[in-house]
Amino acid sequence: MTAVTAPTREAFRPAMHYASKDTWLNDPNGLIYYEGNYHLYYQNNPFGNVWGNMSWGHATSTNLITWTEQPVAIACDEYEDIFSGSVVYDQHNTSGLGDGTAAPLVAIYTSAYKENSQHAGIQAQSLAWSTDGGYTWSKYHGNPVLNRNSANFRDPKVFRYNGPAGAYWVMVAVEALDFTVVMYRSDDLKSWDYLSSFGPANATGGVWECPDLFPLPLDGNEDLIRWVLTVNLNPGGPNGGSAGQYFVGDFDGVTFRSETTVTEGDQDPAHMAEYLWLDWGRDYYAAVSFSNVPDGRRLMMAWMNNWQYGNDIPTSPWRSPMSLVREVSLVTSEGAPHPPSRQ
Repeated sequence: MTAVTAPTREAFRPAMHYASKDTWLNDPNGLIYYEGNYHLYYQNNPFGNVWGNMSWGHATSTNLITWTEQPVAIACDEYEDIFSGSVVYDQHNTSGLGDGTAAPLVAIYTSAYKENSQHAGIQAQSLAWSTDGGYTWSKYHGNPVLNRNSANFRDPKVFRYNGPAGAYWVMVAVEALDFTVVMYRSDDLKSWDYLSSFGPANATGGVWECPDLFPLPLDGNEDLIRWVLTVNLNPGGPNGGSAGQYFVGDFDGVTFRSETTVTEGDQDPAHMAEYLWLDWGRDYYAAVSFSNVPDGRRLMMAWMNNWQYGNDIPTSPWRSPMSLVREVSLVTSEGAPHPPSRQ
């Protein structure tokens, strides 16, 4: 394990932003709080400092500032790369993947299948589980658990829904080239049924990736709950390259209905200022939120880079840092829900 602390004498290494010791990283994955530790999994090339050999790297923290790099959590192999996804605490062992003494953490990730696989060229959703608190993982023998026979179906964010429609797991993922978020439900994380789709809407100047869906109280009022759907896109950001946008609306357990849609998908720069952006800068991409955070706080983290130059930033041997963690809230401004405030 490598303790990454600050300050450091290594050129360009940030003092407070996580970066791996000597490898490449990009999208944060599987963000979760569990038994006193925040777990950051992330897209990682274990063998170099440019994109490739996609696996899940891993780091842990007790304070969201100082991170300890752990061994690679879920590694690529000759059949699949391990693309983005999420982790949930399956408290009641709905998946049956627990060992009888500990409820599992379950990772839901995109299998990007290689030529050696029977699913070559397909992106589909798969499971891995951990019963030691997220440090070692086993791939589920029945993978993939959700396959649309699509080459661009990826980035599942899973959460536990409990509302008027019932209690079950919900997955939001993307058909990246269609600018569409697709939603599914499951009772056991293994069998998934289609719920609905959202999009195209607002910015569609690049592929859609890394969605998230979560409730927030409006102006801190727990009786005024709005749902926020985030979706990242590359390129097409307001200042070029990679960026994240979001929509505010309602989710009834089946369908997300946006209150903030300006256009049904548009690449016209004239509308960019009307869309809701997670950040107006160029280095906040693939933002997703942590699961299982105490007190219902909504904490988000992103890749602090941009695909316009991500492979070329002049650092060595590491390349790419993460953003600081942001706590987000939803406030009213000019009579409408406004961009989440950042702390």
